[in-house]
Amino acid sequence: MFVKKLVEKASIKKTGGDSDGLKPSDVEPRLVFHYGIPHGATKFAYHTIQKILAISTQDGRIKLFGRDNTQALLESPEAVPSKFLQFIQNKGILVNVTSKNQIEVWDLDSKVLSNVHVSKEDITSFTVMQSNLYIYVGDYLGNVKVLKLDQESCHFELMKYTIPLSASHGSPAEVSGDTAVLHTLPQPAAESKRVLIVFRDGLLALWDIRESKSIFTTGGGLLQSQHHEMKKVTTACWACPFGSKVAVGYSNGEILIWSIPAITNSRTELNLDRATQNAPILKLNLGYKVDKIPIALLKWLYADGKASRLYAMGASDLASTNTLQVILLNEHIETRMIKLGLYLPEPCIDIEIISSSFDQSKHKQDILVLIGKSGHIYVYDDCLIEKYLLQSQSKSSPSLPKEVMVKMPFADSSITVAKFITNTPNLLTYGDEDYIRLAKNIPSPFPFEPRPKDGTHSFQFNGFTKVKNLYITGHSDGAINFWDASCPFPIPMLSLKQQSEDDFSLSGIALTALYFHTDSRLLISGDQSGMVRIFKFKPEPYAENSFMSFQGSLKKGSNYVHSVKLMKVNGSVLSINISPSMVHLAVGSDQGYVSVFDIEGPTLLYQEHIASEISTGIISLQFDTCFLHGFEKNTLVVATKDSSVLALDADTGNLLSSSSVHPKKPYRALFMQILDGQDMLARGSKMSNNQDPSKRKSDEDGPKQSSLLICSEKAVYVYSLNHVAQGIKKVLYKKKFQSSSCCWASTFCGASDAGLALLLSTGKIEIRSLPELSLIRESSIRGFTYSAPKLNSFSARSICCSWDGELIMMNGDQEMFIVSVLSQKENFRLVDFVSQVYSKELMFSQEGLPTGSIIQKEKKRGIFSSVMKGSKPKQVPEVETEDTRESIEELSKIFSTVNFECHHDENKDSMAMDDDGIDLDIDDIDLDDPVEKTKDQNLLAALNKKKLASKFQAFTGRIKQMNVKNEKNIKEEVKDEKTGAVDQIKKKYGFSLSGESSAAKIAQNKLHENIRKLQGINLRATEMQETASSFSAMAKEVLRISEKDKQSS
Repeated sequence: MFVKKLVEKASIKKTGGDSDGLKPSDVEPRLVFHYGIPHGATKFAYHTIQKILAISTQDGRIKLFGRDNTQALLESPEAVPSKFLQFIQNKGILVNVTSKNQIEVWDLDSKVLSNVHVSKEDITSFTVMQSNLYIYVGDYLGNVKVLKLDQESCHFELMKYTIPLSASHGSPAEVSGDTAVLHTLPQPAAESKRVLIVFRDGLLALWDIRESKSIFTTGGGLLQSQHHEMKKVTTACWACPFGSKVAVGYSNGEILIWSIPAITNSRTELNLDRATQNAPILKLNLGYKVDKIPIALLKWLYADGKASRLYAMGASDLASTNTLQVILLNEHIETRMIKLGLYLPEPCIDIEIISSSFDQSKHKQDILVLIGKSGHIYVYDDCLIEKYLLQSQSKSSPSLPKEVMVKMPFADSSITVAKFITNTPNLLTYGDEDYIRLAKNIPSPFPFEPRPKDGTHSFQFNGFTKVKNLYITGHSDGAINFWDASCPFPIPMLSLKQQSEDDFSLSGIALTALYFHTDSRLLISGDQSGMVRIFKFKPEPYAENSFMSFQGSLKKGSNYVHSVKLMKVNGSVLSINISPSMVHLAVGSDQGYVSVFDIEGPTLLYQEHIASEISTGIISLQFDTCFLHGFEKNTLVVATKDSSVLALDADTGNLLSSSSVHPKKPYRALFMQILDGQDMLARGSKMSNNQDPSKRKSDEDGPKQSSLLICSEKAVYVYSLNHVAQGIKKVLYKKKFQSSSCCWASTFCGASDAGLALLLSTGKIEIRSLPELSLIRESSIRGFTYSAPKLNSFSARSICCSWDGELIMMNGDQEMFIVSVLSQKENFRLVDFVSQVYSKELMFSQEGLPTGSIIQKEKKRGIFSSVMKGSKPKQVPEVETEDTRESIEELSKIFSTVNFECHHDENKDSMAMDDDGIDLDIDDIDLDDPVEKTKDQNLLAALNKKKLASKFQAFTGRIKQMNVKNEKNIKEEVKDEKTGAVDQIKKKYGFSLSGESSAAKIAQNKLHENIRKLQGINLRATEMQETASSFSAMAKEVLRISEKDKQSS
């Protein structure tokens, strides 16, 4: 039996014609464009200069939103979420740290992954220094490394400078608990001089970069013992523009404000009393501690006047919990705390504040953006939040700000059905300039630009003549929207809400089926109630001054619609099709009724009920011709939900056979298509295809050999159409899905042959040949998943395919995927333009701006001199400033020098060092050029000059390490001594009283001493060599005399 079937398949393939079929080189499933908000958002990053918002997702995607509706999607090599996501401001670089500790460098201009640096340690802190290309990387062990990013090659260089735990936190004997570095915060007014290291156990250490030591510590173990509870730091941020106040959130729900010295040249600030150092200056009681909600995120925003505020977010899984609060936090703290609780429909996991200012007007718009736990994006008008907080000080009753969920523009209701028609045969199309103008007029999902006051946008509808790609969507409220999809994003054309000749309001009933004939401009819709409407559009061109609001009512529908005809069927409409002659309309319902109408009437010609014990829904109807008992007959092929297929007489509605063709195990059917070679190409295109298919092959010899394809969740079958008409099951080809199920299917036409596209439950896209069903190519598009809807419900995602393999999938009202199946086929325009989120011109115009200008401006206003309750504003201390270029040059020298050699050798074995880590010996120095040496060469051969230079740097690092250890020992033994005693100790160990390290001088003296010793060793080696020569000559003489004596005896 198996051999018989194999022979039948082979004979069918042999007689299938001379076409080679679809080749792997013909297909290349790929994502052309992604529009909207990606599903599963987890983290934000914002470029303040370029106005680019980045959103990372759980599956490793990064979506970029820029100016003028530009959007781009980046995909990490691995589908894992992000730990940290940061822009390097105005350098065209985005850095992404994944959960697998892979540091990715993305080039924003070319939108490619330039480099991936893999960290061996678990990264717990990641901070980019915005004035340069240095990055602080903290790990779970409590150490901080410094990376430098080379902008040209986009490669990381591990610097020799390190901040070990023993130097910043304390000796290992003193350290207890979790010492992971949670934050590395460069001090705002002295980014190149000091950095605040926040450890998870609560210790805050202010690190002096030049001195390579910790100059101030607070919090930590003493705080834990005072409150008799163990708590960990969960988040922290600066709370003033000078770096003198830091807000710290804890795992027990506390939020404390700590004072940090902003100037280091004052002795009094560095010798604060220990009790004062370990006491916060302010404690914020926001209710998180009572509910035992850890603080997930703190963000401080500077604003003019009294409006500086702190955003606090709790890590709660309860939607009813007030997880996000905003508190006024500035120098004018009132007797009562001014705060605002923002109640979201779900807990939020990240926040960001995006700002937009425009040169054409003084309008400035600040938006608070939030990510919900479900991945949805919410926005608040931050200006309204500021207004509420300021008005609350006057004890007035301002209105509460309301959140808005971010979704695609014009998506008032969900899409329930869609059609996509590409490459319409239009001689005239819009130019690129027209599409660029339209693209800029479309509102962005994020309100980067001000919107019209009435909330609507007007677009001119000039008909379908100039549209190359047409996307039609039917919605849950009964609306039908037309979109120009010639560009990779949808441009609204027309919103059709008309229900009848006189009714122009929405029906509120979901649409379930759509059909559009481009040549005759005939639109047919069916809804859930069984109502079928036939819209006949007027001939083009339309009036040039006819504008309409896309969201408005179509009361001027007479400008476009010639007539509307209504018909009613039993049950919800599932399928619609028109005969090739454009005379008959077939409608299938979910109750198993097949109704055929005369379009001109419309008049019901006949109605048949297809009985089925399992499922009676009619998923597909197609007109065709087949040969039955030697005669050609017009047939209407019907496919039901249980994968059964049968044929009706298209003229009378009578069943051609009493039995249907179905698989042994019924599964839910997804798709049905008649395959008849070039006929399918013409029928799929829906272009000028009014001729009867039976007449197209009148010149061919013999009857037409058509086949029927039906795809279910578990298998794909290709039957002989003539046998189906007779009720005989003749399987030509079949393919069963073993490990997964099929969610969606569609045929498409290439240049040479047709193919079948399948979307599986695993997310894979399979391209198979027709009719053989052999696998041509398999691929997957991240985030592109689809699940078939349940019975009597609509899927949150809709997907449709054009005749030439262009797919559009809508994920609710959040995102849209545009996927091309065929290779070397460009159906969309301006893809590069709408994907260019980064502007080089803007980068060049901003290069010369000094980074300290904001600090200087804030300094004059005297912001945040005190945050103590009821205290009077103090005079703002003088804040040091730094020259950006000089600081970068100085940092380059500092970070290129080893400051703690033992820790540096653990990270990188580039420095010469003894295995035991002991002090350097004079025998290690070599002044000669390096040459190949054999094992028996003299061990006194000296070293080269490069090694000498490295040893010089090693001396410097060791002496700095001694400096740190000595200072720690001094603090432990003499805690209450004055500055004079400290100076004496510094003098004793060779350090200058000015506080600057004299390590270079000490190393230089040591070097001169080593050179003198080396000269002495060289003299001794010469003397030994001469003595050895004399000894050798003497030994030879003794041997000669001994041999002579033996011979004489």
